[in-house]
Amino acid sequence: MGGKIMKRYILPVLAIVLGLSSCDFLGKAPKDKLVPENYFRNEQDFKLFSNSFYDNLFSKEPYERQSDIFFQKGVLSDELMGGVAREIPTGVGSGGWSWSQLRKINTMLGNMDKCNDPEVVKQYTGLAKFFRARFYYEKVKRFGDVPWYDRELGSKDEDLYKAQDSREFVMSKMLEDIDEAIEALPSGVSTYRVNRWAALMLKAQFCLYEGTYRKYRGLEYPEGLKSEDYIRLAAEAAEEILDKSPYSLAPDYGELFREVDADKNEYILAIRMDQPISCVHNATGYACMSTQGNPGFSRKFIDSFLMKDGSRFTDKEGWETMQFVDEVKDRDPRLAAIIRMPDHVRTTDKYTMVGPDISVTSSGFQYDKYVMDGSLYPTAERVDMSFNDIPVYRFAEAHLIYAEAKAELNEFKQAEADKSINKIRERVGMPKMVVDDLTVDPYLVSERYGYRTLAEKNPSNLAALLEIRRERTIELVLEDSNRWDDIVRWKEGRCFMQPLQGIYFPGPGEYDLTGDGVADILLYDTAKAPDSKLAYKIQIQEIEIDGKNVPCTNGIVLSEGRSGYIDMHRLKSRSFDESRDYLYPIPLEDRELNKNLKQNPGWKDGLSEE
Repeated sequence: MGGKIMKRYILPVLAIVLGLSSCDFLGKAPKDKLVPENYFRNEQDFKLFSNSFYDNLFSKEPYERQSDIFFQKGVLSDELMGGVAREIPTGVGSGGWSWSQLRKINTMLGNMDKCNDPEVVKQYTGLAKFFRARFYYEKVKRFGDVPWYDRELGSKDEDLYKAQDSREFVMSKMLEDIDEAIEALPSGVSTYRVNRWAALMLKAQFCLYEGTYRKYRGLEYPEGLKSEDYIRLAAEAAEEILDKSPYSLAPDYGELFREVDADKNEYILAIRMDQPISCVHNATGYACMSTQGNPGFSRKFIDSFLMKDGSRFTDKEGWETMQFVDEVKDRDPRLAAIIRMPDHVRTTDKYTMVGPDISVTSSGFQYDKYVMDGSLYPTAERVDMSFNDIPVYRFAEAHLIYAEAKAELNEFKQAEADKSINKIRERVGMPKMVVDDLTVDPYLVSERYGYRTLAEKNPSNLAALLEIRRERTIELVLEDSNRWDDIVRWKEGRCFMQPLQGIYFPGPGEYDLTGDGVADILLYDTAKAPDSKLAYKIQIQEIEIDGKNVPCTNGIVLSEGRSGYIDMHRLKSRSFDESRDYLYPIPLEDRELNKNLKQNPGWKDGLSEE
């Protein structure tokens, strides 16, 4: 992914205990130094060894990877560009085909017999199996069929060269692992350590993913669970969290992500940051600095937010060409927690900024989720200087999984809505969902937005499924690549091909972005900026010379040339291959070393094809 992206680390305090200079726990030390004969004897040994599981398996960007709703100004990801931009990696273990973390997990499992404390053995066996299930969840999402390994392999082990196991077989083993983890792990609140509820969240996640992935592709195996079975398991796991866990929804959605310390009521599992030992991330810098990629939200994401009264924005007259100040007025309050609104004031040690900063965002819709308070933490607006904790699993997601799973099972009635979606809406003051009153939102099934696969199936509860997807997209935006994964499992890849557009401008002129009735910026379409008292002047980036559009070095691109939506990637050729791009390719050298590995469909690497 282009641009500078946040780094995430877990449990930084233990780095001091281990005498490490970073948060990379144990990851680089050779095995013979990590596993002496007298190791794995007590709980402390297991705890220290398992710290690397947290650090490495949760070390991902806290934002969505670039997608149809969140993207950078300059460099788009290879996935979003598609076509020839998506290449088959060459090196061994490249492109995500790495198994080093699995080896560590299996190493710990293989040494459980050295400990004489049965409670320690039980708990850490459960922990290891949680992480093995998590590891394979990421591998299945990325590659589909993968080899299953449940023991540490030696350099001459024949299984190193075995073929992929079937998706169904791997999923069945993941279920065995996670069920054991659920039973073995403690049930008390432990915000930065995996507990029973985190294991149930993982089960709910991967069962919903797998069930819907199969459902929308008609993918079923002759033996094993069906798509409906996985969806039901997701509903049951999520419901257990809702009914029996000690968690609750925090009162303030926006503050939930900006606070330094994770909210112990809502965060089932969080990533602990610690500034004194440099366990930090780049959330604030990424949002505010011009050198960090200039990310922003797409207009389609903003347009999907309901009005504050529960009505649809896209039913309003003139919504397509509405100016920024009017467009964001009286919307779902979560919008103000996710983007900079017209009245947003940001004060740092350098300046005071009102409204969105067009210069540092791809679309004009500048993200604000995770951005630390500049008046309290002025240095956070620098590269890698944010230190607010990051969520892995939130209680709110259990509500959304439960709602979606019940709807996919055609069991979503008012009682299910009140138990799930309406709890989330109530938190932000939105009207409750009345299931019997729902109607299909034409915008959500349009070519412009993109849930075409669902529209083509046209289930009897289409309206409910669309509204649940709306809630999920808004509530979980920028959390653990949810949007990319959702589009893949729903088989809605056409969403990635839609224009990446932002704020609407009818043409050159002065514009008010702060809502005070006074112009803030000047857009001009000439080679030289006209005289103006406004300090903030932006050139429309394409100037016509001799009948041709010539790009300039600075400014913005509009969808219609001199007017329209901000459309910085309008001239780029993007594609998404439905027959290929839902899965990633196996690296070339790994296939050369292991002749039994089959390449994923549609990827041509010059080796024998099945």
